[in-house]
Amino acid sequence: MNPLTTPNTKEAASPPAEPSVHTTAAQARIQELRAMRDAIPEFRIPDSKTEARRIVANASVPPEFVELAATAITLSPDIRRETSDPNRVRDRMDYADAYSPLADEFEASAKFLRHSIRVARGEAGGDALATYALAKHVARRPEQGELKVHVRDMERALGVRARLAKGRAARKKAEAAKKDGQEPLASPLPEQQ
Repeated sequence: MNPLTTPNTKEAASPPAEPSVHTTAAQARIQELRAMRDAIPEFRIPDSKTEARRIVANASVPPEFVELAATAITLSPDIRRETSDPNRVRDRMDYADAYSPLADEFEASAKFLRHSIRVARGEAGGDALATYALAKHVARRPEQGELKVHVRDMERALGVRARLAKGRAARKKAEAAKKDGQEPLASPLPEQQ
C-alpha cells in the first residue's frame, strides 16, 4: 500500500518490491556471520535452558582450581577417571581463554549495531515528525484539502487523536468532579513544580 493513500483507496495488485540495498547488505552480513560461526571449532548452541544453567555452574569454577585438579590427576593416577585427562582439561581452558575475546568482540559489535539501528530509526522518526509538523501547518490552507487526509493518517498512525481524546476526557471528568465539590481522584496532567 502506498503510504500516502488512505485505507479506503483501492490499488491494483503490484509485483513484490525488490529488497532494499540495506536489506540485501544485511542479509549478506548474516550469511558471513553464520559462515564465521561455522569456522569456530566446537561452536555449540545450548539444547535447553537447563543445560545452559548446568554449564554456567561448572564454568564458574576458578581457573586455579581447574589447574590444581589437572595436576592432581597427573600426579595421582588413582583419581583419574575416563573423562579426566589433564591435557584435555588444560585444552578446554586454553579454548575458553582464546575465544573469550572473540565473544566480547561479538557482544560489543551487537551493542554498536543496536545503537546504529536506533540512530537510523531516530533520524527517520525525526524527519517524519518534522514533515508532520509542516504538513499540519500547510494543511490549514483551504486549497490543501488532500493534505488534510494525509495529516489525519499520520495522526492515526501516531495515535495523536486517541491521546488527545483521553486527555480531554480526563480533564472533563476532573472539571465535573470539581464542580460537584469533589476532589478529583487523579490529575489528568502531571503537575508542574
